[in-house]
Amino acid sequence: MKSHFTLALFILIPFLGIKAQKPVIVSDDSLKIGNSLLPGLSVTIPEANFDKTMKVWIRELQSGTRSKLLTENNEMTIFGAKIKAISPNPINVYSKLVSLDSTLQLFACFEKKKDVYVVRSSGDPDYTKAQEYLKKFAKDQYIDVAKDQADAEEKKLRDLQKELSSLENEKSRMQKAIQSNNTSILNEKDNITIQNNELSTVSAALVEQNNLLATMEAGPAQKEKTDQIKELEKRKKKALNSIESSQNKINRANSGIDKDNNEIPRNERMQEKVREQIIQQEAVYQIYANKLKRIKAY
Repeated sequence: MKSHFTLALFILIPFLGIKAQKPVIVSDDSLKIGNSLLPGLSVTIPEANFDKTMKVWIRELQSGTRSKLLTENNEMTIFGAKIKAISPNPINVYSKLVSLDSTLQLFACFEKKKDVYVVRSSGDPDYTKAQEYLKKFAKDQYIDVAKDQADAEEKKLRDLQKELSSLENEKSRMQKAIQSNNTSILNEKDNITIQNNELSTVSAALVEQNNLLATMEAGPAQKEKTDQIKELEKRKKKALNSIESSQNKINRANSGIDKDNNEIPRNERMQEKVREQIIQQEAVYQIYANKLKRIKAY
């Protein structure tokens, strides 16, 4: 019969699809290596990725030693591993990583010398160290999983906050554009008034100067009068062009105001929707952040 060492809490999470914290369990166990059944321990590693955990475990076993881990039929063996957390002396480690539904299970047998294994029944003080060693390894992997989950949810939250900020900036831009276009319309209307006054003055002057030109004989005076009339006609054309330009600017400004006034309500609806999403995402992120804190604190 297995004896269990439960290392985590069960947390109920009121959100569908969100994985609650699962227990990390260290157990007395055994591992079949070849034809031999070796005594040892096993530990559950919730939600961890098999390949990533395997790489970390291999790196852990090979750290500080020139020994290379041997693998056959998914059974791992390393001789002379230096695991100071368990023993100051090199030890042999036989291990195997198994993938279950949503949990990995790591089996490990620690051999201090030939056929002398770290087990509970021997009263070996290294037994507790081995428990804690496996507990820490599993907890570290679980922390990485929970951190990745929390980071992913935090990124979603930041993206939503950026989207809201972008919408707020866009609304502010449109409001400023409306103000600017209204100011432009007032300025252009003032210009049209000025240019209409100029037209009235110039038109009256043209009538007068043309009447005078009609009574003049050819000569220097007539040429001078003709030049004056040409200058008045230039002023008239300039005023007409200015009026047309101002009217075009007013039309464009009105079109811009209409477009922005139509767009602002849609922008406000989108802001409200994103704010609701932010509230929901804050709650989801907080769940994963709390889950990470609980795993770290255990």
